[in-house]
Amino acid sequence: MPISATSSLLNCQNVTIQRGEFPLCEAVNLVLNRGDICHLVGENGTGKTTFLMQLAGLIPVLTGDISWQGKAGLPVQPFYVAHQLGIHLQLTVEQNLRFLLALYGIKPSADALEQALDWVGLAGYEKINCYQLSAGQTRRVGLARLLFALEYVAQFPCWLLDEPLTALDVNMIAKIEHLMQTFVQRGGAVLMTSHQTVAVANKQLDLTLYMV
Repeated sequence: MPISATSSLLNCQNVTIQRGEFPLCEAVNLVLNRGDICHLVGENGTGKTTFLMQLAGLIPVLTGDISWQGKAGLPVQPFYVAHQLGIHLQLTVEQNLRFLLALYGIKPSADALEQALDWVGLAGYEKINCYQLSAGQTRRVGLARLLFALEYVAQFPCWLLDEPLTALDVNMIAKIEHLMQTFVQRGGAVLMTSHQTVAVANKQLDLTLYMV
């Protein structure tokens, strides 16, 4: 779909990021347009993860305004991938991926699962329990869901990714970055944290500038 540079998807005005009763950052402003890949940076303790959780609707916003496509609340469901990924180690790779996708109402076919696992370098791992995987392999299981989310831009137009590049090799990082580019070219937007340089990002939000 065509992308307009002025097609605002997310607008944050004077938002306070706080953990419990303690404010971490104040008066945070962000405009995220369709086609944007925004790298969220900041010192440890600035609330990067907390901010993503606020945007995902998992933590309330007590001060400031957040609107999606010009509407307050959460009329748009973002696709949130937490740093911990939500992997259950006692379940198989296939069971974990089906569970993670079911949270968004996505029911993949066996062929689609096979293709996704092949894409993340885990072909043939469907029946392997996740406790048998390395840290990098476990992360790839969680990130495989992004390949499915790519087909649901209309339903989930914004990806909120918390440290998606951690414990990945150079080739897998390149794959994830290419996938993000494809997603935003289709009309989506990405807001992500990473301690690494994000070569495909076209904007940056530094929460250090808003620290209390």
